[in-house]
Amino acid sequence: MKATGLFVGIFFSMALISCKPKAVETVVVEEKLAPSDLSSLGKPRLSDYGFFVGALRQLDPAAGVIPYNLNSPLFSDYAFKKRFVKIPRGTKAKYNPDDVFEFPEGTMLIKNFYYPKDFRTPDENNHILETRLLIKEKSAWKTLPYVWNDEQTEAFLDVAGENKAVSWTHVDGSVRKVNYSVPNTNQCKGCHLRGDRISPIGLSARQLNGDYPYSTGRKNQLVYWSEHNLLEGLPLQRTLPRLTAYDDTRAPVDLRARAWLEVNCAHCHRSDGPARNSGLHLLADITSPAEYGVGKAPVAAGKGTGGRLFSIVPGKPDESILQFRIESTEPGIMMPEMGRKLQHDEGVKLVREWISAMK
Repeated sequence: MKATGLFVGIFFSMALISCKPKAVETVVVEEKLAPSDLSSLGKPRLSDYGFFVGALRQLDPAAGVIPYNLNSPLFSDYAFKKRFVKIPRGTKAKYNPDDVFEFPEGTMLIKNFYYPKDFRTPDENNHILETRLLIKEKSAWKTLPYVWNDEQTEAFLDVAGENKAVSWTHVDGSVRKVNYSVPNTNQCKGCHLRGDRISPIGLSARQLNGDYPYSTGRKNQLVYWSEHNLLEGLPLQRTLPRLTAYDDTRAPVDLRARAWLEVNCAHCHRSDGPARNSGLHLLADITSPAEYGVGKAPVAAGKGTGGRLFSIVPGKPDESILQFRIESTEPGIMMPEMGRKLQHDEGVKLVREWISAMK
């Protein structure tokens, strides 16, 4: 009896041992092969939305998909952008003179990021890296990043983000490169959060009050939207708010610098933005010098100050925290803290000129 029991016990133990590797192996194989189902978040491929006709990489908009430009675009490591909006048929955005327009349910904002091989010929040899969507559902906006394949035939939903090595010939003939970052869905909130809700940034009267070269000819974007039943409430008078284009060298330096700070910094540095507790408000229509940083001490000192005492010291950019942070590319110091890895040479020079001219 003892021998028999011992034999049975040994046999049973060996059976268990022999089963364990198979069970583990099966689980590992299943985990590697199981596809990620993101259908509850958004369509798996960019082409599934039908935004564009013909070859996808041409970004030729389908009917109802409207291209637009901003007077002063956000700097994103020198990436070029093509922007489109799709407003559901029979609905309109609501005009607001001071803030982003109110868009109807189902609106989709489509922003494509790309690099020309040579910036001196920006319409040739373009390589698209990502397409970011903002989709309004159930009165809330959701963010979806789509990463393009190397063949430039499709872009796929990628909520985890991705890094891509990019190089190009700059306008001065130099070769530049960057490890470009496609943000994950949580990082999108870093710029788009207003209060406790995600919101678009650029689609405001001050940014859209400019001409666009439509297929039917150049026309003011606000007028075009109104005439094509995309926008309601546009005032009859044409004295509409306008943000200066920061690259327009004919405009005064102070207007250009304030515009650059608004588009690159004010999505956080505003009364209802993520950095509201800093007390530094950088919208271009803020009139109080103390609010936009002149003689303002930081709320919290640290390496982000670089040992400087005030956000802006008139006439002294090298003693100004603001100048120090927009020049830096070091994480924990640089501003904006997301969306770039390179210094924006032209923007840094512009802000330096603005502070230097202060008295």
